[in-house]
Parts: sequence; C-alpha cells; structure tokens
Amino acid sequence: MKIDLELKSDYIAKYEEGYPLLLKEALVDFNKVTQEGMLLNLFGANKKFIAKAYYGNQNKGFGWILSYDKNEKIDLRFFSKKIKSAITYRKEFYDDATTTAFRVFNGEGDGVGGLSIDYYDGYYLLTWYSAGIYTFKEEILEALKSCVKYKGIYEKKRFDTKGMYLSDDDDFLLGKRVTHPLIIKENGVNFTVYLDDGAMVGVFLDQRDVRKTLKEKYAKSARVLNTFSYTGAFSVAAALGGALSTTSVDLAKRSLPKTSEQFEVNNINLDSQEIIVEDVFKYFKYAVRKKLTFDMVILDPPSFARSKKHTFSASKDYVSLLKEAIQITKKNGIILASTNSANFSMMTFRDFIYRAFKDSKVTYEVLESFTLPKDFRVLESFKEGNYLKVVFIKKKERIWKK
Repeated sequence: MKIDLELKSDYIAKYEEGYPLLLKEALVDFNKVTQEGMLLNLFGANKKFIAKAYYGNQNKGFGWILSYDKNEKIDLRFFSKKIKSAITYRKEFYDDATTTAFRVFNGEGDGVGGLSIDYYDGYYLLTWYSAGIYTFKEEILEALKSCVKYKGIYEKKRFDTKGMYLSDDDDFLLGKRVTHPLIIKENGVNFTVYLDDGAMVGVFLDQRDVRKTLKEKYAKSARVLNTFSYTGAFSVAAALGGALSTTSVDLAKRSLPKTSEQFEVNNINLDSQEIIVEDVFKYFKYAVRKKLTFDMVILDPPSFARSKKHTFSASKDYVSLLKEAIQITKKNGIILASTNSANFSMMTFRDFIYRAFKDSKVTYEVLESFTLPKDFRVLESFKEGNYLKVVFIKKKERIWKK
C-alpha cells in the first residue's frame, strides 16, 4: 500500500538535506498512516517530491526514508542493490582472517533504517526493529541470499513493546543450524556466540576497536575491574593483554558461566580471574569499604537498567557512576568510560566526565576516545546514529585546580 503525504514546511529542508528518520510531527496528516510497512511518498510545497519512506513504528521514530527517486520501486532489486553496496564497503572485513564477525548492514547508514545484518563466521543474523520493515522480509531475505554465500541465516525480531525482543519464535531461518557454541574471532581473540539464545548473542561487535586498544595499550600488568561485564569480553581482552588479574561484575546470573566460557576458549587461566554475580552499585560500596583499588576500571552500563534497589539511566546517572569508579581507581590508573546511549552527544559525555572529576576534586587526562567502528556505517546527516561513545581517562592528582 502506498499513499502521498505532505511535509510541514519547517521540516522540508531537514529531509532535503538527507535526514533519514520519519518523524510523526513532520507530517501534515499522519492519521492517514494506518498500516505497518506502508510506503509513503513525501511532498513539500507545490507538490514537490522530497522522498519515499516506509512506516515502521519503533522506539526511535515512525519509519525511515528509503529513496529520493520518485520512480524507484521498493522491491527485490532495490534491496539487492543496497546489500551489494554494503558488502562492497566491508570487503576488508571479509578478507581479514583474524576477524570473523562484523556488521554487514547498519540500518540507515546503508540505506534501510530499521534493519541490521551481522556476520558470524559464515552465518548471517538479521535484526528487525519494527513490524514495518518486517513486512519486507521475503524481499530482503531473497536479496541477501542472492548476494552472499552462507552456512545459515538467523533473525531477531526487536519490535515488541519498547523495542523488546520477541522470543516466541525460533530464530533460525534457513541453511544449517549452528552447533553451539559458535566460536568467532575478533583481531585474533576467540569469542563464543549463540545465535538462537535470546535477544543478544554474547558479544557486542561495536566495541571491537576498543577491546583491541585495551588489550594492546592499557592492560599490561594492570589489576582490572570490569563492571556491567555481561559475558566478560573486556576482561578477556585485558587478560590477553597481560593484566595481572581481572574482576568481572554483573547482576545477571548467566554472566558467571558465560564469562568462564569466554576465558576457556582463549586458554586463559581462571585462577587470576574473578567473576562476581552482584549489583554493580553494591559492589562499589563493598570495594570502598574494603579499600580495594584497581589500575583500571571499565564502565560499560546499558543505557537503562533496573535492579531491585537501583534504576540506572545513562543520561541522568552517568556522572554518579563515574564518581563511584574514581574512588576505587588508583592514581595514574585508567577509567574506560563507555555508553551506547543515543540520547546525548560525545560533547555531553565529555561534560559528564568533567563534572564527575570536578565533584571528586581529582584532575584527569583524556587519553583517547572512540565512536562506532567502520563496519557500523553512519550518516553525516544523522549524527545520533553514531551512538557509541568511549573515552579512556587517566586519573591524576587528588587536587582539583580551579
């Protein structure tokens, strides 16, 4: 189904400049949009064609721009062209034997918002972020099959309430099922992933460059605390980089066996690795009470998290989190501060760091920072798509100079 819609005058320039996200408030008569997957021809004043979009309600907005060509059909040929272009852009990743997992298609960065495709050593994983994009499933799946050789293809549907994972169906689509665990490589490091075991597979691919830097530049001879550790990928990188010890803390019970497994597939001696199932904020209090200090503290919390005693929001609570970390980081130690929140910029994140150290009366030095790696392609016209913000910080004197 296809309809014509008029853009409000205040938004015409925004979309002409390449903004990809469809906003409800940008449309004159949004009530005409009634069905997920509807194609929308967007017009400005005097019936001037601006762009072609689809309606797909998700937590970011109400759909995405697909084309600026009025006559372009949104069909198998369209999706094949987009996927072929995305694969060509990532040729260096396919050719790198030391890294066998990466992002192949990054939503609006590759021309189709609401869809991502990841590669795991011959297996492909499609993630759908709205029921709207899911209506194009058959065309997209056929396009992918025509463009790549594959062992198997899986999917994740992330368009339940508030973008939650739909777990009622089998994630396997076609090809050969994975014999678990699937072991992939990242810059020569082994990680286990599970393509059909819930919403997440076991390692966040967007942190690849950060883990490499941690391993090669900062881990040697350090005692490392990894908070919100998930399956311990940062701890693995630190241990392989020569850390004296790692302590991984996460509230989820599964973090213990999952992190142990990541150490084991890299032949890392578990005697120097501590894995604690605990609320991170409770652990901070314990560390202060016991006067524990670390050469490196890693902070990579989810954008939003809730436990029995704490609710954490990155935009509201990151300063407080940093202040907790500062207390137990040794002088000249490193804090790796990371967030995947798209709600604020890197400049705002740097301000969080400034405020936390100022409140703690401790000086610091920013050593280096990271955003999304090359395979997570982003648009210049959609800066919020570059959601990852990582800063390596050196804690210095315990005197704040005005």
